[in-house]
Amino acid sequence: MIPIVAGLAALSAGALALTKGRRRLALSRAKHPSLGGHVRMARRIAGQIPYFAYDEDRFFAVDGVDGSVADRRRDGFARLGHLYAERFAKTLALTREASARLSDLQFTGAYRVPFPFCARVREALGTGAFLTRSDGPWVEDVDGNRLIDLTGSYGVNLFGHEAYKAMIAEGAATAAALGPVLGSYHPVVADNVRRLATLSGMDEVSFHMSGTEAVMQAVRLARYHTGRDRIVRFAGAYHGWWGEVQPGIGNPVSADRTLTLADLSERTLAVLAGRRDIACVLVNPLQALHLNRPAPSDGQLTDSGRAAGADLAAYRDWLHRLAGTCRAAGVVLIFDEVFVGFRLAPGGAAAYFGVRPDMVTYGKTLGGGLPVGVLAGGAALMKRYRDDRPADICFARGTFNAHPYVMGAMDAFLRRLEKPETQALYEGLDARWDARAAAFNAALAAAEVPVRTAHLQSIWTILYTRPAAYNWMLQYYLRAEGLALSWVGTGRLIFSLDIDDTLFAEIVRRFVAAGRAMAADGWWDVPVGVTDRSLRRAMLRQALSVRLGRG
Repeated sequence: MIPIVAGLAALSAGALALTKGRRRLALSRAKHPSLGGHVRMARRIAGQIPYFAYDEDRFFAVDGVDGSVADRRRDGFARLGHLYAERFAKTLALTREASARLSDLQFTGAYRVPFPFCARVREALGTGAFLTRSDGPWVEDVDGNRLIDLTGSYGVNLFGHEAYKAMIAEGAATAAALGPVLGSYHPVVADNVRRLATLSGMDEVSFHMSGTEAVMQAVRLARYHTGRDRIVRFAGAYHGWWGEVQPGIGNPVSADRTLTLADLSERTLAVLAGRRDIACVLVNPLQALHLNRPAPSDGQLTDSGRAAGADLAAYRDWLHRLAGTCRAAGVVLIFDEVFVGFRLAPGGAAAYFGVRPDMVTYGKTLGGGLPVGVLAGGAALMKRYRDDRPADICFARGTFNAHPYVMGAMDAFLRRLEKPETQALYEGLDARWDARAAAFNAALAAAEVPVRTAHLQSIWTILYTRPAAYNWMLQYYLRAEGLALSWVGTGRLIFSLDIDDTLFAEIVRRFVAAGRAMAADGWWDVPVGVTDRSLRRAMLRQALSVRLGRG
């Protein structure tokens, strides 16, 4: 009898091990093959890359060009440095002063370009961080320079600076009599709740102080109601800076309950359908522009390997299939629209793609220019307690949730969104931005500048069409032409909808001028045989040499 029992136990253990092995293999195959899909490996590798800086000669000839080309680059770099020092003197001085004690500036300043070039670039081409006023799509720095704003205020600026100044003023007037009284609600909150429920198609909403907080609460509620621990995000997607949705590089804590899977993958759908420990799936619709890749930044531009491009039909079909799989598996589908928000359509990305998620988070532009986070969902998922177990709650609060001034500005935004003139802005939006992107690409091609764009409506990424190690220099030529970019440089341009065709044509003209100037200075002149792969390998060899103490 004992041998039989032992045999059955061994068979059971073997079957369990086989099942676990199959699950582990299925999960591994559902990850994207890049480091973005293997977050632990990415973090280990990042921790092994040593700092090094190119010396004078290497700085201008890292791609192996001859001395004459290196001299053109050196002269162009010096000329640009003199221009910056003269044109942006006060702005740069204030930035340097503040940076000594402002850690945010230290971080963004250090990651505008690839780190081996950073020290020299910061010294000669420092980028001012201060602005004094805005005027429509224009901004003005401390020196009085007027620049066309392509930063989009991290996505906040959808309708234009003047619209948000008006909404903030209107919101402040609405809340002025109550002031910053917290805990109780200003009556305008009831109006916001009604409008948001209608807009999102959800039963209930809750207010938070940032988009990151709204996503945190959505995940917490999904876990609370499903009784499951794991969450799924897609490779490269950003959902705020808290630990469990930002595993890998940039996150010093473990995120063992997070599965990072591949977008547009049958294997991902199989994992979602086959597991019973997944509470929710997070979708950032911005990933339609750069599937399975992180947000692009010029700090990563060591070659011309940046890729982007939106196949909206394929992405729409994927989202519908993903939603069906989640419903069948009892997994909560959360649309994180904090960044994209109401940029694609008045009803948000869910309306644009025709998908109904279980929960949706908003932020950015919804606050009318002030900081906010909103979570909307079905009543059953939004409930934070159990009627039959009063001590079993899902707690979430915050001192500044539903701040009267923020709620006033939000009400102004939601009312503006409903106006006929605002609705008219959305008519033909895809066709308008497709035409603008085509015109942009045609102009750069005609000028023989190796620059193109990929876009998701008014959200653009600049691509480079031939191997080069110095594409990150374009941001500095663009600023010299009066275009303001964010700290990620050409990785992300965000246009406001108040940019008309005339101003857009001027933006294209300035891009062409910047590209021609950069080409004339030799930054895109590379020796025959240089490839993106050879550029990457050269940097890897340098890092390895330093790591081994030979560099």
